Amino acid sequence: MASETRIGLIGAGYIATWHADALKATPNVRIAAVCDVNETAAKGFAGRYGAQVFTSVDDLIASGSCDAVHILTPPHLHRALAIKCLEGGLDVLVEKPVAESAAETREIEAAATKAGKRFCAGHNFLGLPSYQKMKKDMRAGAYGRVSGCDISWALPLAPLRSGPYNLWLLREPKNLLLELGPHLFAFAHDLFGPVEVQHAEAEWPVALPGEDMRPQGFRILARAGLVQITFTLAMVETTDNRSVTLRGSSARARLDYAQDVLVVERENTSDLVANPLRRQLDLSRQHLWQGIGNAAVQTASLNTKNPYGRSFLGMNAALYAAGPGAAHAKPYAGETAVEVMQAIDDAIALLPEKVLRAAAPAVQTRKPKPSVMVIGGTGFIGRALTRRIVADGRDVRVLSRSRSGPFPDLPDQVETVSASLHDLEALTAAMQGIEVVFNLAKALENTWEDCLINDVGVATRIAEACQMADVKRLIYTGTIASYDMSNPGQTITEETGFAEDLTDRNLYARSKAECEKQLMKLHRERGLPVTIARPGIVVGPGGPLQHWGIGRWHGAGAVRIWGHGRNILPFVLNEDIADGLVRMMDAPVEGQSFNLIGEPMLSARNYFDAIETALGARIRVNSGNLYAFYASDAVKYALKKYALRRSGVIRPSLADWKSRAHYSPFSNEKPKQVLGWKPETDRAVFVEKAIANANLFGF
Repeated sequence: MASETRIGLIGAGYIATWHADALKATPNVRIAAVCDVNETAAKGFAGRYGAQVFTSVDDLIASGSCDAVHILTPPHLHRALAIKCLEGGLDVLVEKPVAESAAETREIEAAATKAGKRFCAGHNFLGLPSYQKMKKDMRAGAYGRVSGCDISWALPLAPLRSGPYNLWLLREPKNLLLELGPHLFAFAHDLFGPVEVQHAEAEWPVALPGEDMRPQGFRILARAGLVQITFTLAMVETTDNRSVTLRGSSARARLDYAQDVLVVERENTSDLVANPLRRQLDLSRQHLWQGIGNAAVQTASLNTKNPYGRSFLGMNAALYAAGPGAAHAKPYAGETAVEVMQAIDDAIALLPEKVLRAAAPAVQTRKPKPSVMVIGGTGFIGRALTRRIVADGRDVRVLSRSRSGPFPDLPDQVETVSASLHDLEALTAAMQGIEVVFNLAKALENTWEDCLINDVGVATRIAEACQMADVKRLIYTGTIASYDMSNPGQTITEETGFAEDLTDRNLYARSKAECEKQLMKLHRERGLPVTIARPGIVVGPGGPLQHWGIGRWHGAGAVRIWGHGRNILPFVLNEDIADGLVRMMDAPVEGQSFNLIGEPMLSARNYFDAIETALGARIRVNSGNLYAFYASDAVKYALKKYALRRSGVIRPSLADWKSRAHYSPFSNEKPKQVLGWKPETDRAVFVEKAIANANLFGF
């Protein structure tokens, strides 16, 4: 029996969950450690797997707790971390892109060779069962002589149009290709060997803040031996097409690697009418059995083996199934990673210089003197708010996870500082000289315990820092989702209040309500100068097409709206939200709350009709039966709690589901009377700003 491999995860972000769940299901593997500079994140993540917690890679190496590590940090940190771990005697797997260039990848490979340790690349899609079958059949000659291959990644990338803009992949135009290219080039290299890039072009440029242009698509032509290869990347709002298509002399094989579906189209020997009929019947049969097979896998695993998860399982099986030091599969080897990254570098080198040029930040002529702080200033509302405050003549300090933000054109008016929301001392220091603090932060957690730590705890800590720094006004953004909006006969005002018991509500609604409760308690007991704003469904330039306040989306082309979709929704323009928030800065409204809801304009169905009229895009809209949603959720709740034995699982009530349809109308009289707020009243102007000029599709 193979001995156990102890794995450490460096980085506790989104991708770490996929690695950890797959590792947990891999024989002869144990997650031994989690390392992240954010100790709270590391502890929360490690607790799920019984792992040790570290905030320093040096400490993790020195502990001797691991045989190998998965490096899951932002890519610009990969090279240094990988080399440090290799020199520390650990095998490493590095998430793609393994580095920022082929040269850096070679340095990692050289360090691995010198240390006698393994360096592997996280090309997870190569582990899909359907891909393994495609490769095996191709090499067995089942498709004849393969002359062409089309490899596509067509999936919307919302941050290009709606942020956050401080992500690594948006720092430079080439980062988009570095981020997504490894998936495509790894397929080509694994199937055909080294890739020779012949042509590269970029499409659909979009402006980030500061008129910093980024391409939303790439088309690359290449060759591997006698095989012509076309790589296509599309990041606008498009139907999901992540596929590998092989064109052979005997058959055409198409792998949908997002769905783990492989379909092969072959010639047959029938004549006339029977020939195309047999071809289509064969394709129908394959699609049917692929669908049944995948549904069976999902049902048997209780949706724990979706295609993305199965790709990680396949990768881990190739690397660890035989225990420590096992011979790893070539697709993941460091030498392969070097060749994949070199091909991507070659493609980048063929792009026009203007495509690769990032706009230089505006020259700073004076140091900002901020009197206003915006926490969450890199988000949709936060960006509009920050720019509005600057337009009104005040400088702003934006609190962000990094020291870069979406305001490169405002260096004289906006400064970005980094401080942990869990560090009271750092927050207090960051608020020195600040008169007004806007807290737009939110945490979308999976358990109530995490909500109490990362949402309620953060909100109260920010409030405490405000008092310690002598801030004159704290403006907190709650949510209308905390209301019971299930009754069409009830008009909601600021006097309506929330239910005393919110344990049967979704975690976001409950958590934001608890934040408000604790802040108002601090106002009464300690004089916290707080005002609360609750935005409606916020729309406008920079907002997403796939807005989940309207319905449950299934890609860019289909949505199940909450309920029948005929009731008027509480839409509001982002610029009107910014105006309402700014008006709260100086008005005598301490201890009050305001529902920032636009004038009654559109139902969900009206909204999608307006999209079709203004943009010529018909989206498939179906009513969402809320009773069916509730019943389906009840089944999922039972499976998660009793079959998967997950702790902290909640089951929202029927009223909670009905509230998502926003059946109860709102009154916006209070902010109009008390603040002098004037949301847009002209429907045509509203549609123009919310839809026609909002760049919803990216092009």
